[in-house]
Amino acid sequence: MAQAKKLEKQNLTIGKTIRARFSKGVIRPLEKVDMAEGKEIMITILDLQTASNQKNGLDASRGGWLGLVDAETLKRNIYADRLISTRPSVAL
Repeated sequence: MAQAKKLEKQNLTIGKTIRARFSKGVIRPLEKVDMAEGKEIMITILDLQTASNQKNGLDASRGGWLGLVDAETLKRNIYADRLISTRPSVAL
């Protein structure tokens, strides 16, 4: 949001996002761009991950807790905590 205000002060407008391909040192748009020839523009580059190199979130987290937590102790503690009542006693 702050960047948009900064651009407005510089009399710049925010345009649109298009897909492009970088090849042999040149960025080529993959969509039609309605713009005057030779116009200077500002480009923000975001690296898009393709489905083939993107990891499943569950697979990516596999083994993250390995060696840090004893699973059996954790389960015992969870079941023990379920037996503790934190509700006040009801007075009839």
